[in-house]
Parts: sequence; structure tokens; C-alpha cells
Amino acid sequence: MTDTFSLSLTALPDIPLIQPGDNLTTIILEAVARAGMTLQDGDVLVITSKIVSKAEGCLVDLRTITPGAEAQALAAEIDKDPQLVELILRESVRISRKALHVLVVEHRLGFVSANAGIDHSNVVGNDENLVLLLPIDPDASARDIRTEILNRTGTAIGIIISDSHGRPFRLGTTGVAIGVAGMPALLDLRGQPDLFGRTLRISMLGYGDMIASSAQLLTGEGGEGLPVVLVRGLQFPKMDGHAHDLQRPAESDLYR
Repeated sequence: MTDTFSLSLTALPDIPLIQPGDNLTTIILEAVARAGMTLQDGDVLVITSKIVSKAEGCLVDLRTITPGAEAQALAAEIDKDPQLVELILRESVRISRKALHVLVVEHRLGFVSANAGIDHSNVVGNDENLVLLLPIDPDASARDIRTEILNRTGTAIGIIISDSHGRPFRLGTTGVAIGVAGMPALLDLRGQPDLFGRTLRISMLGYGDMIASSAQLLTGEGGEGLPVVLVRGLQFPKMDGHAHDLQRPAESDLYR
């Protein structure tokens, strides 16, 4: 008889609009209870970076930003707001690509994304001057939430902090893991047998990104208001991964 496996994803209901200083663990545990569920060992919570950033106070008013000479020149070249360009440069280590209205950079956290992940959408009302930066250290944020949940419930779960990224040569955004705790971010399958007993030689799974992308089917990109997804039924080795595990080293990146 063939074994059967199931996986469930549940968007936690009634998460309020997050304010700076809010305790996300308390808010998430209350949402789990409202959903009529109890956390179990091996569960994974996928939390959108936006509510982590809001709780950590990563909100910036562009009117407080004074653009330097580099930002002003670049803003004129690509026709973007100079204050925004200055903020993008501060959040980046290098420019990857630039074009009219487009600025793709290598973020200080290591990944490549448009506008350094700085977001206008679903921030505060319709004020275009307010933008949200990514969390300072998403791995640390994930660890803190996981530790607090473990201390309060005795349950060992995985945490993924997700963000939406575009991809070279592909249209559309997809969810990626920018923070990971209590679970692998990358699964190395090399050395394991395939269906016919052949040894896998190059197979590595972007496990955190796969889970983040699956959860994004529920969290969405617009007004869904569902920033936390509980994933149940995954089977993964006990290890503590980090989002940086998913970054391809520069020396092996053929596109840099």
C-alpha cells in the first residue's frame, strides 16, 4: 500500500492592523485560538515581512530624507523620486540594474530585489510619503518569535518571514523566505537515491522559498489582510537554518 501524505495551509483570521511596538507573538497566538486550532510540534508559521517591519517600527517618512549627490543624479537618470532613491541606496550594497523607473539592487541582507524591498502598499492610509523598510534582521526576528512561542506554549515550530520578489526572466512576483528559524532554509538532497536508486548529485531544494511561495497563495498582495499562514503536515529534519543559506555565493553566480 502506498503511503499518503497531506499538507494544510490555514490563513489565520482577524489579524489587526499592526502598530509599532505590537507583540506579534501574542497577536498570532490569539489568531490561532480564533481559528479553533492549537499549535503542534513541526508546524510552520509563515509571517509576511510587512507586519514584522511595522511591529519593529521600520516606517520612514520620505520627507525626512535628504538625498545626496549620487541619489539626485541617479533619480534624474531613471526618473524616480530622489528621496526614495536615497533610501534605496542606504538599504543596498550595490546597484544590479537600472532603467527608466526601475532600480534593482543587492540588498544589505544579500538578495537582489527591486527598490531594496521598500514598500508603499498597505502601509498607512494613502500617504505616499510613508514607506516601509524590510526588518533589520529577519532571521533574528524569526528566532525571537519562535523562542517566545516555545516559552509560552512549549511547542517547537518553524518560522518563516516572507517577502515578495520578482525574478529575472520571469513575470510576476513570488514569495521568498527572508527570515528562517527552527527549520531548514535549504535542503541538500545530494547523495540520496532517486526513484530508481540513482544517486542524486546536484539536487538542492530552496525549502524556505517553496513554503513562503505556497503561503502567498493565501496572504496575497493586495487587501486580503491575511499576513500569517499556519502550515501543517511538513516533514523536515531538525535543524536551524538561516535565510542566508539560500543566497548563491558570488563566486558561483554566473550572472554577476
